[in-house]
Amino acid sequence: MSTTTTTTSDDDDALGEVVFERVFDAPYALVFEAMTTPEHLCEFFGPPGMSTPLENITIELRVGGVFETVMVNDATGEEYPNLGVYTELDPPNFLAFRESGEVDGMTTSIEFIDIGGGRTKTVTRQSKVPAAYRSPEAMAGMEASFVCFDEYLATIT
Repeated sequence: MSTTTTTTSDDDDALGEVVFERVFDAPYALVFEAMTTPEHLCEFFGPPGMSTPLENITIELRVGGVFETVMVNDATGEEYPNLGVYTELDPPNFLAFRESGEVDGMTTSIEFIDIGGGRTKTVTRQSKVPAAYRSPEAMAGMEASFVCFDEYLATIT
């Protein structure tokens, strides 16, 4: 897997943008399916030390539909809910959703690009990202989540 991550903002307190580019050794339709199906998501969603049980995932894969997860800290049991609403869908090429709750207004879009040879490039863009979500710790958590996803894909391809 190859990785590129960029972050931008006007200053440390401003809302900014984060872009993650990844190449996965899996066909793009499978990568899309794994990111949009609860039975797949529960196998990898979150960084090491966190889990997202199947019963904590709701996906209504349609514009206006819900994308909801509740990650659980495996050591403490602390829960981290996330709620979004799909704003754009073009399966298996593109999806976008808008967050509500703690990060109301943050948007995430993911482009899935077939680069041949059974490999997929994803470009994940997040905008209106609070500074805390762009911290080195948060970026390391996202990086670790992508590694978990890559490892999971290797078990199903």
